[in-house]
Amino acid sequence: MARRSQTAGAILVEGIKWCGKTTTCEQAAKSVVYLDEPEKREHNLLMAKIRPSEILDGATPRLIDEWQQAPVLWDAIRYRVDHAEVRGQYLLTGSAVPSEDSDIRHSGTGRFAWLKMRPMSLYESGESSGEVSLSGLFRGEDRTGAHPVLSELPDVAQVICRGGWPVTCGMSGELALDASFDYLEAVVKRDISRVDGVARDEDRARRIMRSYARLQGTQSTAAVIKEDLVAHEAGAFNEDTVYSYINALKRIFAIEDMPAWCPNLRCKTPIRTSDTRYYTDPSIATAALRIGPGGLMGDLPTFGFLFEALAVRDLRVYADALMGDVRHYHDASGLECDAVVYLRNGSYGLVEIKLGGQPLIDKGATTLVKLAGKIDTGKMPRPSFLMVLTAVGDCAYRRPDDNVFVCPIGCLKP
Repeated sequence: MARRSQTAGAILVEGIKWCGKTTTCEQAAKSVVYLDEPEKREHNLLMAKIRPSEILDGATPRLIDEWQQAPVLWDAIRYRVDHAEVRGQYLLTGSAVPSEDSDIRHSGTGRFAWLKMRPMSLYESGESSGEVSLSGLFRGEDRTGAHPVLSELPDVAQVICRGGWPVTCGMSGELALDASFDYLEAVVKRDISRVDGVARDEDRARRIMRSYARLQGTQSTAAVIKEDLVAHEAGAFNEDTVYSYINALKRIFAIEDMPAWCPNLRCKTPIRTSDTRYYTDPSIATAALRIGPGGLMGDLPTFGFLFEALAVRDLRVYADALMGDVRHYHDASGLECDAVVYLRNGSYGLVEIKLGGQPLIDKGATTLVKLAGKIDTGKMPRPSFLMVLTAVGDCAYRRPDDNVFVCPIGCLKP
């Protein structure tokens, strides 16, 4: 945030509810207006329309919390930024994307910077030692021997089901799981309809979210989700209905699908470009499935998919800190790579995500070496690193035969 405040007049911090956007921005703000404050909400929304200066005047940086409640403020802020020519004037937080027909006339290009905030990573919650740095891997540093904070599968199952919600990261046991179930209830009962004013059925929302949870880590189309609903859920669903619910979930940042990575290859193998399905936090999936840590321990295939969702969440958080991004690879030959972390300078690392155990690690390493061998290094650089990211393990190490780095997630940091 400090970096972006030097380049833009206003910063929009958006992301899923309860991830700590307001609390984080309050640390940097010198004045605050809470648009959704119950006693002042009607007054605030009226003033935003007829006299926006009442909302915008104050010591800067000024925080406008839940700005999407009054989209008309967007152009008012853009105008002020244009004429004041001062960086870092406003901080805006938003837990939903305004509708396309809202009162926004300008894109904000050159005036606004966008930051996405997610639930806490394991490093932020103190459950990763941080001995292995993602930025260090890009620089060629080798931190073999690093020890993870999480060393047992039940511990990993607990943090998957608990999620990265700041309010529960210091809790343990059943209490730590409550926020995820509370979040699911808030979505199906209110948020999924409130985001665009379209009344959506609570039970149907619950079933679609459960189906989406079953398909974590896949490139399933709306037609496949519909087939899954037919196979596992009661009631009739058409593809338009599925799309409507999924788009609403995306607009409240509950869903964050992963785009495909399209490198230059030596061969002409077609690359599949479908997004991979993920909830923003794996605990949303466990809540939708109504499964806890014990249930994951009794269903290792599901555990593996949901650990992948946890690892993707953390990789995204760490990549953001490096001004990078995370994508996936899947081609027509069936070769897949769970995550490709790439940076602005063109460097990238290939990551396979596995629960652990030698057979799974061997499989992941084989995939990484095969994909690395397909890349046309005459047109793009070699990968900076190949990594199998595991749920558990005694320590981080480098395989001598193929140079693949094996790292427990409880060692990693940006």
